[in-house]
Amino acid sequence: MRIAVCPGSFDPVTNGHIDIFERASNMVDLLIVAVFHNPNKNPRFSVTERVEMLQEATQHIPNIKVDCFSGLLNEYAKKQNSAIIIRGLRAILDFEYEFQRALLIKKIDPSLETVFMMARSEYSFISSTSIKELAKFGGSIKDLVPACLEERIIQRLGSQTRSY
Repeated sequence: MRIAVCPGSFDPVTNGHIDIFERASNMVDLLIVAVFHNPNKNPRFSVTERVEMLQEATQHIPNIKVDCFSGLLNEYAKKQNSAIIIRGLRAILDFEYEFQRALLIKKIDPSLETVFMMARSEYSFISSTSIKELAKFGGSIKDLVPACLEERIIQRLGSQTRSY
């Protein structure tokens, strides 16, 4: 069985993420979308909420399992019997960062392979950070996040504009 892990913070999940999941799920028997608890970030949604949102947004993909973890990715992948890590890339800056991480993981565990998937052009500008900013200032996030989560994301991030 070919198992891949697609890690990330997914705070919140975007249509770009969903596109990567859909395409990656066609390459493996099981794709584990793993919410990483990153102590260096200040997420707007809890790990539990992010797992729930991912489960809801990926219901249409039969071979996906949503999970969460903290600690080292290589150790998590081994526990899941996965030798493949899937990483989505939007731009050159993503590549530099992810390439360095992939090399480090390869050094730590030569049996792990990192597969980079380019975002489709219609999603290449979308990031969780941009979604948070748009929602915070009352911009539309329609067609940028899964429709089933749009209202939940807007309610959490809400319009927080202020007059000066």
